[in-house]
Amino acid sequence: MSAVRGEITSRPIDPAVAGGYHGGMSAPPASPEERVKELLSAGDRRGAATLALREHGPKILGYLQVVLRDEADAADAFSVFAENLWRGLESWRGEASLRTWAYKLAWNAALNLRDEAWRRHGRRFKPSEASAIADEIRTKTVIKVERQRAHLAELRAELSDEEQTLLVLRIDQGLAWEEIAEVLGTAEGKPDTAMLRKRFERLKERLAKLARARGLVD
Repeated sequence: MSAVRGEITSRPIDPAVAGGYHGGMSAPPASPEERVKELLSAGDRRGAATLALREHGPKILGYLQVVLRDEADAADAFSVFAENLWRGLESWRGEASLRTWAYKLAWNAALNLRDEAWRRHGRRFKPSEASAIADEIRTKTVIKVERQRAHLAELRAELSDEEQTLLVLRIDQGLAWEEIAEVLGTAEGKPDTAMLRKRFERLKERLAKLARARGLVD
């Protein structure tokens, strides 16, 4: 009931105006990416980095395990990734999604680990809170090894790191072509998305032929 010019009138309450009053719809919860932005804006870099690691860490770890094909190497690369995210999150400006930015860091960590100079010098950072979170994520991440995935891993092992990254990001993680181009881009520029699609189709055909040759599919 509301009074308008001295008259009593009956008016339904608009949930959008009432903000959820009497069972109306409330505002949807903020996405993890939005929460990270809010925490950074509030000056809580630690909270933002922790949230980002917990949100994207498990899938990043799985990606590194597929690409590097070695548990110890994947663990080292994941620790480097976690450190770089922890230290560099404030440099993320939102031009790419947080997920894309995180995979870019992971891809660079994988490339650096392949560098023999990195291997000679070993870990290039001191254990920190980021490392502790990385260890926790590794411990809690349950890896389900299925027969089909094992066969696929054997086939993927014959591909280059970049080819495996293309497959993992597109098939396993569902990244858009623009996001994949952002991850694989270098200082000279990003690969053309049309070229990535063609390369992806050729890779699928190549894997299918290998699978048929080994009797994995009919």
